[in-house]
Amino acid sequence: MRPDRILAGGMWQHLSTVAVRIGWAATDDADTRVRKRLVVSTALVVALAAIIWGAIYWVAGAHIAATIPWGYVVLSSATLIAFGLSRSFMPFLFGQLTIFLLLPFALQLVLGGFINASAVILWSLLAPMVAMVTAGRRRSLWWFGGYAVLVLITELVQPSVQIENVLTTGTKLGFFIMNILGVSAITYFALQYFVGEKDQALDLLGFERAKSERLLLNVLPEEIAAILKDDDQTIADRFPSISVLFADVVDFTPTSERLQPEEVVDLLNEVFSHFDALAERYGCEKIRTVGDSYMVASGVPTPRLDHAQALARMAIDMRDYIAERNGGHNAPLQFRYGMSSGPAVAGVIGKTKFQYDVWGDTVNTASRMESHGVAGRIQMSASAYEVLKDEFVCEPRGAIDVKGKGSMQTWYLEGVR
Repeated sequence: MRPDRILAGGMWQHLSTVAVRIGWAATDDADTRVRKRLVVSTALVVALAAIIWGAIYWVAGAHIAATIPWGYVVLSSATLIAFGLSRSFMPFLFGQLTIFLLLPFALQLVLGGFINASAVILWSLLAPMVAMVTAGRRRSLWWFGGYAVLVLITELVQPSVQIENVLTTGTKLGFFIMNILGVSAITYFALQYFVGEKDQALDLLGFERAKSERLLLNVLPEEIAAILKDDDQTIADRFPSISVLFADVVDFTPTSERLQPEEVVDLLNEVFSHFDALAERYGCEKIRTVGDSYMVASGVPTPRLDHAQALARMAIDMRDYIAERNGGHNAPLQFRYGMSSGPAVAGVIGKTKFQYDVWGDTVNTASRMESHGVAGRIQMSASAYEVLKDEFVCEPRGAIDVKGKGSMQTWYLEGVR
């Protein structure tokens, strides 16, 4: 427990375990439960103080004055019983606030005004304070207004109140201290408890928000997610030059048929998670996975001049990782890789299940480079080769017939020069 909540926790948390059983309803949300516990706990503490105050008044000879705090105990008990039976919070709250407000005023009049009553009307301040944290700021203004009116009434009628107060000067002074400390302590610890519960709720809300944020960033690029959070708009951009890579498992269907479903998922998750880590390392953007196919782009959603170089390095690491993995694994995989560079359009589609996607001939060409490629090799188009030829080792494959595109010159990406 945090140090600033030890004292408040000791008294109010114990009372809350009792209070939570009074007026409890299975349909209550967290905020309603906190407000119920706060009012019930405050009522129990004030009732305890009322018993003590009444006993002191009685012993001191102020018998009429003693009946008012004890009357609070009776009235408060009645509202608690009614609340426990009906579980209706607002009538209970109104009843408690009313007796918080009126009975100290009555006691002050009975004792003969501010001085003789040791400013016992301070207890009426509990009404607007409790209203503030349970009924809201606007409603608490009415209760504070009632408190202010009662203070003014006490001042106006005090000269005409002719009551012989039997309390000694020492007793009055003692009640001054008790009233000030009593109201201050109850108000402080009640607010301490309430703020502590709110802090816990905010911490939980922050945790859930962070978790939602992480889930959103798993689906969308960070820049795109930030735009969508601030403005529900269509997101679409034209990029003059990006690079796209497809990686697809060769003959995966026969392999998957030999494995259990859990093994298939674990296998793809292992490989694609490593690809994800490489994409993050090189600043590339994973677009999607479809079955055993992995698509990644570079230069979106933030343009960069070295998009082809970054994606080429990622592709080489992907290829080398699979080769190394196959060397000591009982479930070897073979991938084909296809890469192309050029213009494209990117944006977000969907309203309930967002997806950041890339369209254009560059994407189609990269897909064809993969589907017409060779297992274990990175095949790239002429547009990608022109960008990479000075910094990377490229092996010409020659012209191949590509479905939907005819004859195309292609190259294999071998490594960095």
